[in-house]
Amino acid sequence: MAEVKERCPWAENSSPLMREYHDKEWGVPVRDSRALWEMLMLEGFQAGLSWSIILNKRETFRKAFASFDPVKVAKFKEKDIERLMSDEGIIRARAKIEATISGAKIFCEMQENDEDFSAYCWSFTNGKIIKSDGKTFPTQTDLSMQISKALKKRGFKFVGPTITYAWMQAIGMVNDHSKLCFRRERCAK
Repeated sequence: MAEVKERCPWAENSSPLMREYHDKEWGVPVRDSRALWEMLMLEGFQAGLSWSIILNKRETFRKAFASFDPVKVAKFKEKDIERLMSDEGIIRARAKIEATISGAKIFCEMQENDEDFSAYCWSFTNGKIIKSDGKTFPTQTDLSMQISKALKKRGFKFVGPTITYAWMQAIGMVNDHSKLCFRRERCAK
């Protein structure tokens, strides 16, 4: 008899891909700078859309954006933007595409100045995971507003407080798994 796992309500009756994302990725603390940047860019593409749309297109996004290698994406030119605008496998929003290229340049500038993107991101929580009460699920917090403001000051786009909070949840900076979710304690470690 298969073990019954209780999940966060948003994942319980979702597609198999969304359940797999919940069960294996969402809320797992990410410390890799490139992976953090990729997720921030994908969350930016989500603006105004549902995460399931982005998740279903994630592999195509990775192909289109050179595996989200910031060094390669930072070198994208107008011809690359035009190529991306005609790629039906991604979200074809010029502003979001340009924001991703710009975000790659910011990431690279930070590296050139010996500033680690992961250390920067996690500095807002002193490297610690924020564990929610597992009962209330805000769409933004004072901290997401602070991080959003800091990212915007650096030049990042599509990083409003709601997008930033979704990113914080996805990368495990905030453990927002529901109280009874089987992933809550695993992601707290």
